Amino acid sequence: MRKNHSELVRRLIYEMELRNYSGNSIRTYSELLSQIEESLKISLDKITTEQFKNYLHQRIKDDEVSVSLINQSISAYKVLQVDVLKREWESIKIKRPRRVAKLPVVLSIEEVEQLIASTTNIKHRTLLMLAYSSGLRRHETQMIKPSAIDSARMQVHVVQGKGKKDRFTILSPSALESLRTYYRLERPKMYLFEPNGKKGCVLADTTLNAIVKSSAEKAGITKKVSFHTLRHSFATHLLEQGVSLRLIQQFMGHASLRTTAGYLHLVNVDMTRVVSPLDMMHL
Repeated sequence: MRKNHSELVRRLIYEMELRNYSGNSIRTYSELLSQIEESLKISLDKITTEQFKNYLHQRIKDDEVSVSLINQSISAYKVLQVDVLKREWESIKIKRPRRVAKLPVVLSIEEVEQLIASTTNIKHRTLLMLAYSSGLRRHETQMIKPSAIDSARMQVHVVQGKGKKDRFTILSPSALESLRTYYRLERPKMYLFEPNGKKGCVLADTTLNAIVKSSAEKAGITKKVSFHTLRHSFATHLLEQGVSLRLIQQFMGHASLRTTAGYLHLVNVDMTRVVSPLDMMHL
């Protein structure tokens, strides 16, 4: 987090910390508001709603930023207006852009196997196995500690995941075997996966993304993959096995079942194996 934030952004950080926002949200919101202030060269409390909307419009046109980033900017602006400047949001309220309904990229089981098999680095291989087999988010993989691995109950304890919620997800025997080999070799100090020569530190976002992209390239996978592709693939493959949506929701840490249900569109169904309910009747 930058040290040269304006006084208003520092007050925003204070208010968000009081309300127990996640560290990621605090960093993102404060950076976005600092960017707005620097771009417009106006103090945040003097920026009008029209100026703010014009700024967002310009970013969409010139920088082609994602809908997600625009929504985060609006959320940050709302926290500033309501919690820091004590203004009524209803009079300022800015409509959020429509989300484009895009299906996520999903790898087949064979492709995930090729991706992992192509990875010779024991740390990277174990990281990929655990992230995929337990459906972990990137940040959860960064922050996971050895104590989260419960080999007795074959569970992974995700501590303070998205929305600052704890949950349990499944632990694969294959991932556990790799974890044991890796742990004996590396002996991480605090986090399961730490940078080389930097015990007690977490891997950078760019490092985790690079691990997935490099492994996919080695495996000859041409799909546009990201770290989150492993999580999408985990959910889709469980659905294809017939695991219930409720269980998958629990493993994924989704607040709403509707989010989990979105994976139904990605499932490959063998139509020849589906029996019509009519054919189960004695007519």
